[in-house]
Amino acid sequence: MAKELDVYRDWLGIKDPKRPLSHYQLLRLNPFEDSTSKIRTHYQKMNEHVRKFATGEYADQSQNLLNELAKAMLCLTDIQRKREYDASMGRETADEGRRRSLEEILLGGKIVDQAQLDKARNFADTVGVELHQAVLQQKLAEPEAVMTAYAESIGLPYLDLRDIGVDATLAAQIPPTLARQHSFVPLLADAKHLLVASPTPLIPDVEEELRLRFEMPVRTVLCTPSQVNVAIADFFPRDAPDPGPVKAKKKAPAKEKKKGKGKDTEKAAKPAKEEAEAEPLSEEDFKKRRTVGSTIVLNVALWGSVVAQYLLAGAKPMNWPLAMGVGFVIGLAAGGITWSVLSKR
Repeated sequence: MAKELDVYRDWLGIKDPKRPLSHYQLLRLNPFEDSTSKIRTHYQKMNEHVRKFATGEYADQSQNLLNELAKAMLCLTDIQRKREYDASMGRETADEGRRRSLEEILLGGKIVDQAQLDKARNFADTVGVELHQAVLQQKLAEPEAVMTAYAESIGLPYLDLRDIGVDATLAAQIPPTLARQHSFVPLLADAKHLLVASPTPLIPDVEEELRLRFEMPVRTVLCTPSQVNVAIADFFPRDAPDPGPVKAKKKAPAKEKKKGKGKDTEKAAKPAKEEAEAEPLSEEDFKKRRTVGSTIVLNVALWGSVVAQYLLAGAKPMNWPLAMGVGFVIGLAAGGITWSVLSKR
C-alpha cells in the first residue's frame, strides 16, 4: 500500500509528527525568531522548493502549502501581528529594540549608495514625496528591494503578488472606486484579519470602511505599485458593479416570552420597528419621498398665504401684498421643514 503524502514531512523535511505546525516550525525557524530578513529568506527558499510540485498530480497540495507558507511569513513580518502571535504561544513581552530607519536599511543592504541616497533625499524634499517613493520614481533601485526595505522600516510585511493571487470573492464585496482611488486589492482573510495589498499603508477612513464591510480588523501588506496597478485593472475595471453601501448590522431578534401579551408584545414589536427604520431606502423610494415633500412645500406655502389673508382681513387699510408675503414665507418655512424630513434616507 502506497504511503500517504505528508507535504510537511516529504516536501519540507519536518519530522515532528505533531500538527498543526507553528509558523516558526513551518518556515524552519527558531522559536520567536525576530529577524525580518531571516524570516523572508527562509520563506523564499521554501516557496521556491514547493513550487517545483506546482504542476502535475500534486498541484492542489502545492498551492495549499504555498498559501500556508505565505500566511506564516506575513504574520511574522508584521510587527503587530507577530507580537500578538508570540504572546499566544506563551512568549513574555520582549524588548524589540530600535527599529532601523529606511535610510539605514537601504545603505546597509547596499540597495543604494550614499550619492544615490542624497539624490533621492533632494528629490523627495523638492517634490514633496516620501523617501522610498523618491527612490522608486528616480529608478535608483529595483522596486522589490525598495519596497521590502520600506516595509521593514515601518514594521509591515511585503509580498510579491505573484505568490498569492487576489481573492475574487473578497474583491466582489469592495466598491471598485474605493479600490482604485486608494490603490489596494484584497488578498485573504487570515486569523480573523483581512489582509489587503497596497504600495502604502491604508488611511484610517479606508480601514474603517473595510472593517465595517468584513467585520474584522484590516492589515496592510505592502507590494510594488506596478503589481497592484495590474491587479486593480483585472479585478476592479471601471465598469465593474458596485456592491453598494455598507448595511447596518441587524440586531438579534428579542426572545419571545411565553406569558403575557400586552406590554410584552409591544416591547417585542419595538425592536422590529427600529430595525425597519434603520434599513436604507432604495433609490426609487427616495425619489418618491422627495417628490411628495416638494408637493407638500408648494401646497403649504399657498394655503399659508390664503390663511394669512383671512387673518389680516380685519386690518384697515388691508395690505394684500404684505399678507400674501407673510403667509407665503410662513408656509414655505413649514413646508421646508416637512420636505427636509421626508428627504432623509
